[in-house]
Amino acid sequence: MFHKEGYTIIIVTFIIAAISAVLVNTFVTIPWLRIALISAVFMFLILILQFFRNPKRVTVLDEGSVVSPVDGKVVVIEEVQEKEFFNDKRLQVSIFMSPLNVHVTRHPIGGRVKLSKYHPGKYLVAWHPKASEENERTTVVVENNNVGPILYRQIAGALAKRIVNYAKENEQVIQGSDSGFIKFGSRVDVFLPVGTKLDVELNQKVRGGETIIARI
Repeated sequence: MFHKEGYTIIIVTFIIAAISAVLVNTFVTIPWLRIALISAVFMFLILILQFFRNPKRVTVLDEGSVVSPVDGKVVVIEEVQEKEFFNDKRLQVSIFMSPLNVHVTRHPIGGRVKLSKYHPGKYLVAWHPKASEENERTTVVVENNNVGPILYRQIAGALAKRIVNYAKENEQVIQGSDSGFIKFGSRVDVFLPVGTKLDVELNQKVRGGETIIARI
């Protein structure tokens, strides 16, 4: 199953791969070179297909827990001053996605969307300390009665050139449901109340919509 954001790219890549394979097979007479070129073309197609995959995830709905919004690895756990919405100290959990990870973004909690905002910006590498405030990004805040408002931020990286965000202010969303997509390597930051007991640790691999980050 593939994400809708990849349909056009997948079709174009498939056409280019097919034409390239025919041309190589027709005009390249050296057997080993022909095999190598055709293999490279189809390896590229496979990489595009795996990047836009959208595996089904089963989220156990729980208004008292925060699930990971994306697949990847936890690279930051620290207290920071969140300046855009809360204007106070928050516990930041950052998850880095490599180009090999699933890049679907999912709502970490269910509730009402209080904020959904796009910010143009730079394309620093995703793990750069200033990426959360200076890179192209979207900020979404979802609130429910159990955990209060939770902010998460999609952040473009050096390779990511497009962030797709489906969250709309005042709409009700379901925990684990599709909230967007980031094209190529990037990261997502989640901001929790200071003192929140985490269920993840640094360098842990997480799965979007399934791994519980914290229980509040």
